[in-house]
Amino acid sequence: MSLYFRETGKNNSETIVFLHAGMSSGWMWDKHVESLKDYHCLVPDLPEHGKSMEIKPFTMESAANEIIEIIKERAHGGKAHIVGLSLGAQVAVQILSMAPEVVDHAVITGTLTREVGSNLSVMMNIFYKFYMRLKDVDFFIKMGMKAQSIPLEYFEDVKKDTKALTWNSLNNITKENRSFKIAENLCRSKNRVLVLMGEKEVKVVYESALDLNKCLSNSKAYKVDNFGHTWPLESPKLFSSIVRAWINDDQLPDTLLKL
Repeated sequence: MSLYFRETGKNNSETIVFLHAGMSSGWMWDKHVESLKDYHCLVPDLPEHGKSMEIKPFTMESAANEIIEIIKERAHGGKAHIVGLSLGAQVAVQILSMAPEVVDHAVITGTLTREVGSNLSVMMNIFYKFYMRLKDVDFFIKMGMKAQSIPLEYFEDVKKDTKALTWNSLNNITKENRSFKIAENLCRSKNRVLVLMGEKEVKVVYESALDLNKCLSNSKAYKVDNFGHTWPLESPKLFSSIVRAWINDDQLPDTLLKL
């Protein structure tokens, strides 16, 4: 079974691959694809997500391999710009460590590369058990979206994804997310990588951004003022403008704060 992906702008010369956050799917990039419609865009649903739910189990390496194959087969010239948020950003980092030759520019945000502490891990496990009991309740979904600053216009999309989520899938995804680390090979990458984070991110994401920027020889790292983890959904126009500027080697917005 092949990974599901949506494709637009086939006749445009440069390809962008968008990698979504965990427990989400490709819908989260709809507005960005529209803003960047002069590019050839590939928007996959990662394994155990969305329309790729039956491709399991999710692992960072298998997800990266799937995307690498899509780039080789569908991206113009077998190379693409990669954009990723959270889990998708981790997959992008994995691709950079495994096959940097298929990547042109990369934009990643909210990228966890340090293991979370044991106390936080225990708390998260308790939360996930509670979450699975209530995940299909509309009121609870809306509360979760508000807590994550996800606009309510995406309610139906979020509800569809959470309804399809199983306990095994949640375990697979969160285990890979929390244990993800920078591979030694990554530090040999010469790719142009923009490392971003929301100003309101937790400390471990800030530390991860610094680690990535230190490892990558051709990167820059910034935080986005007044936003949290899911800021590309809160401000798709800003995020799209940053992606466009980065892949064109243009000046980035003055609103970005250097780490």
